[in-house]
Amino acid sequence: MAGAAPMIIPSPPANLATLVTRMTWPKGDIIHRIHPDIYQAGQFNPGPKGNARFSPILDATTNSIATIYGGTGFACAAMETVFHDVPFAPGLKTVAKRKLKAHHYSQLAPSFDLVLADLNTKALRKLGIKRGELIDTEKNIYPQTRKWAEAFHAQCPDIQGLCWVSRQDDTARAIILFEDRLGPKPLSAATTSLDLVTDAATHAALVSLADDIGVKITGR
Repeated sequence: MAGAAPMIIPSPPANLATLVTRMTWPKGDIIHRIHPDIYQAGQFNPGPKGNARFSPILDATTNSIATIYGGTGFACAAMETVFHDVPFAPGLKTVAKRKLKAHHYSQLAPSFDLVLADLNTKALRKLGIKRGELIDTEKNIYPQTRKWAEAFHAQCPDIQGLCWVSRQDDTARAIILFEDRLGPKPLSAATTSLDLVTDAATHAALVSLADDIGVKITGR
């Protein structure tokens, strides 16, 4: 409703470390990432710019925590980035090709098993927050959801990131990693990074995904 106050979601509990469900992302399991080409394949976004669900975030001394987003497949990576803002509306929608330019698709392999906070629906019930309050919220709630990411980082020193069923592609899982929890060279490039526009096969896969969600890529 117009003029309605924004939703207030629950605050992270003080005993988060005892309530969180930990999961493992196995060594070598590919993390699919779409990212601006100013970053190399495994280079973390240093913050503090941006406006995502779980980044940018700060540590307890107000320093930016560098992060990296990814997913379990190409479609998830695209839906969580370049197609993130496509509206849930029937009929034809458009995305300008200029929004796809200067983006690369990379595949990363962790060099060791990753310990992540599991944010699936069952795990969230134990934490006292609903999926609709943490994962399925709109951008105006992101300042609140980022507080949860900061709380996981602050209270759970063994956790290296978060993992959840993607809102944008619920056939896949999304992941965010905290660079300061991973040590040197935690990720290796499994393949060469590919340009979303100039690499023919990657662009064809993107066009096919666009067709699946009722999007036409327009312009040059």
